[in-house]
Amino acid sequence: MNAIAPTLTRFEHRHAAHCESGVISNMLRHHGVPMTEPLAFGLAAGLSFAYLPFVKLSGLPLVSYRMPPRAIIKGLLGPLSARFRFETFRTPEAGQRRLDALLAEGRLVGLQTSVYWLPYFPPDMRFHFNAHNLLVYGKDGDDYLVSDPVFETPMRCAAADLARARFAKGVLAPKGMMYYPEAVPRTELTQAMVAQAIRRNVRSMLAPIPLVGVRGMRRLAARLQALPPQAAHTVDYIGHLVRMQEEIGTGGAGFRFIYAAFLQEAADAVAMPQLAAFSDRLTAIGDGWRAFALKAARMVKGREAVDPPRLAALLRAQADQEEAFFRDLRRAVA
Repeated sequence: MNAIAPTLTRFEHRHAAHCESGVISNMLRHHGVPMTEPLAFGLAAGLSFAYLPFVKLSGLPLVSYRMPPRAIIKGLLGPLSARFRFETFRTPEAGQRRLDALLAEGRLVGLQTSVYWLPYFPPDMRFHFNAHNLLVYGKDGDDYLVSDPVFETPMRCAAADLARARFAKGVLAPKGMMYYPEAVPRTELTQAMVAQAIRRNVRSMLAPIPLVGVRGMRRLAARLQALPPQAAHTVDYIGHLVRMQEEIGTGGAGFRFIYAAFLQEAADAVAMPQLAAFSDRLTAIGDGWRAFALKAARMVKGREAVDPPRLAALLRAQADQEEAFFRDLRRAVA
């Protein structure tokens, strides 16, 4: 074993539901902060919804159920009064030299990468997404030792493959992005910290902007309502919504479940019992997103008639529930 062996003996890989919240919670826990994935996601106010018709993926609109990439990592810096170092590089050679130097110091390093070029992903799971996060905790010969939280066990990745993933081109090109903590002064969870994080998330979900939060859901519902049922483009559009919700990242329901777990953990950790009931409500809302995805998938596969107005009605119902939920949650932490 090489000089980074001490890191190997200290680091503990943990599986997570989502890459960014999994990476940052594992990194902070490695440095002595009692952080779980739900707490990381919730304290960073990571829950969201956005319908962005001007941002195209294969000619179809971007739909997101969480805050943008890096928002969870950077959103934790304030609550923890933490200081992280973020670095990018002009060339793969410079990025690899810097990574090797940090590993030789025994550091745990976070990387932004492309899913498509990571060989340990099964072929049917690879797609061109450049904001996948992972941790590198050591090196053995030409292989990097990788903690990718979406996998149950640690992985190995050859240097050439990792360089390709770190310097992939296109939207959200990582440019060799790496990051690691320099200081984390605050480690104790408090009621004030939780309440402030919840208020931030409430503001984003109830924002008076037509394309985000519950208003974004209603705007997307209006677009769905107008789709002609018999057109081939309609099936493509509905199929795209299913992929954006259930295959990209953790999905619309998955992020609701993570935030519900945050509310439950916070209720117990900082004596805010009123949050427990909200955890149950949001779990039920997440079940509604799953039902929406199932209905849409059945239409795409020809098991039900294509009915855009029906999907639009389900989406409006989700928007109504989330609006009521976040208004009530705001009052609960006022």
